[in-house]
Amino acid sequence: MTEPDSLGEWQPDRNLAMELVRATEAAAMRSTPWIGRGDKLAADGAAVDAMRRFLSTVNMRGTVVIGEGEKDDAPWLYNGEVVGNGEGAECDVAVDPIDGTRLTAEGRPGALSVIAVADRGSMYDPSAVFYMDKLVCGPIGVGVVDIRRPIGENIRALARAKRVDVSDIRVAVLDRPRHEQLISEIRAAGAGTRLLMDGDVAGGVNAARWDSNIDLCVGIGGTPEGIITACAVKALGGVIQGRLWPKDDEERQRALDAGHDLDRVLEANDLVASDNCYFVATGITDAEFVDGVKRNGPFVRAESIVMRAHSGTIRHVTSDMDPNRWS
Repeated sequence: MTEPDSLGEWQPDRNLAMELVRATEAAAMRSTPWIGRGDKLAADGAAVDAMRRFLSTVNMRGTVVIGEGEKDDAPWLYNGEVVGNGEGAECDVAVDPIDGTRLTAEGRPGALSVIAVADRGSMYDPSAVFYMDKLVCGPIGVGVVDIRRPIGENIRALARAKRVDVSDIRVAVLDRPRHEQLISEIRAAGAGTRLLMDGDVAGGVNAARWDSNIDLCVGIGGTPEGIITACAVKALGGVIQGRLWPKDDEERQRALDAGHDLDRVLEANDLVASDNCYFVATGITDAEFVDGVKRNGPFVRAESIVMRAHSGTIRHVTSDMDPNRWS
């Protein structure tokens, strides 16, 4: 059941996140037979199908604003698709049935199934600019780090705030050719790197968590993943900053035509305007903050994390399911 806010508008209910976790569990469970089998399209297809079927039971009137269609040429969970059972609040829905399809296909750690939900119209529209230069860290970085400054300055400032040596700072970066100079600058500053094969969302969430081994996540990654990460960062009280990074002249012109200021630094409230937002993730393979799906005697165990920004609540959910009766 939903409750009206002070303006009389209907908001997503606090129980929504616990319904959403069934959809991420479903996607994680259905993708596990494909772990390590080298077929990321099959893994993603299984996850998309399972997530979509379970989302149809959730008490909301959701519109997918960050989906699979445009970036993966998928027939389901595309931008603009209506999801939910048609009751409850109107919501923006961002999905990534597998954040880390290559990690899943190769049997590597860090793959997640992710959903973020916020009030309708509150998620940022990047106008098909698929990449963003991002900086993410935890609450101690508020007012300390700034994406406009050189990475070395940010590392030293964060080390001072944490009262640790620069050599103790660990920075997560996607392992891509475009980041060769950035990685060199991080190491030249005296910090260590944690190079990510994939897993843009997991890297950002790890950097925002107070109990993580990652202090900072930087570099160019997906804009949709940045918006999803912002929902988690708002619950964790951390910092996320980003600037759109068009990959070519055509995308740059499209962004300018849509009215985007490519020099503008987008903060958490720009990426997700509402504090009434949720982040839900289930591990497919082991990640730092959730384990992957595992056989546990006659059951299959899935671990999830559920965050609600409005209350700052973070719940860890462990589900044991009989695969012969699970639905």
